Amino acid sequence: MAGLSREKTANIVLALLLLGVPLAAVAAGEPFYVTLATRIVILALAAIGLNIALGLGGLVSFGHAAFFGLGGYVAGILATHAFNGETVLFGLPSTTSMPVIWLVAVVLCGLVALPIGAISLRTSGVYFIMITLAFAQMIYYFAVSWPDYGGEDGLSLYVRNTFPGVNTAQPLPYFLVCLGVLAAAVCLFWLLRGSRFGAALEAARQNTTRLSAVGIAPFNIKLVAFVISAMVTGLAGALFADLNRFVSPSMASWQMSGELIVLIILGGKGRLFGPIAGAIVYVLFEFALGGITERWQFFLGLMLLGVVLFARGGLLGLVAGRARHD
Repeated sequence: MAGLSREKTANIVLALLLLGVPLAAVAAGEPFYVTLATRIVILALAAIGLNIALGLGGLVSFGHAAFFGLGGYVAGILATHAFNGETVLFGLPSTTSMPVIWLVAVVLCGLVALPIGAISLRTSGVYFIMITLAFAQMIYYFAVSWPDYGGEDGLSLYVRNTFPGVNTAQPLPYFLVCLGVLAAAVCLFWLLRGSRFGAALEAARQNTTRLSAVGIAPFNIKLVAFVISAMVTGLAGALFADLNRFVSPSMASWQMSGELIVLIILGGKGRLFGPIAGAIVYVLFEFALGGITERWQFFLGLMLLGVVLFARGGLLGLVAGRARHD
């Protein structure tokens, strides 16, 4: 119980920092730090999506950047056509409304994840890693070879998309919108982990034979988790495109998939605030060391190596102690 109490305390501290620092930055007239915090929130959201598959289900997907990129292109394509007063493919209406864009991104990522998961989950181990990577690279090269939407050069958003009652052009309101979405994703992860579905998913991760013996199909449980995971990561991609007002094939690259896995390992696999802790460390390393050396990833790699060797529960595990899933 003591370890659980320490983890809850750490989670509360992280939540307060995530909200308090941008508010202090606005008061100090430093909007750049609000944008930095927004980047942390969006990357944490994408990692929470992957954490559903990886942390709860043990599915080491190296292709989740595909869904991150799809979400980004949904935001970019719909906004571009809306700005030009055009319809999208097959006469579908365009829009700049964030809730509508999020819905389209989530549904599209779910539909794409369904066949990818159905095929990939027939394998396991390194074969699962490689087949998810292969699917992601297919989507990446499709984006590169799609000249109508910028191809390799990417696609710019002329203005940030809209949210009812919020001036999303300002850094702080947009940060609060993203923070609200992150809070909803944290709640979703918490509900899934504590539900019977979460228990079945953990059982599927540990021993599929025993799960089958009680009448539950491990394949179906893992497929649902994979699809939900992809949908959350796709939502993060739509937010990321709005943050940068730009979307490019790099959002769907294997490097992006690797970054999401790094965030989870750094913070703590399967932990509620693990992706948030990992995103904070990652972005701060990038910001603090990126201006000093182009090889800042070397120092991040040293920290990641230390976490893997000496802190299997991630940075939160150092605070709260190891959990059952570590």
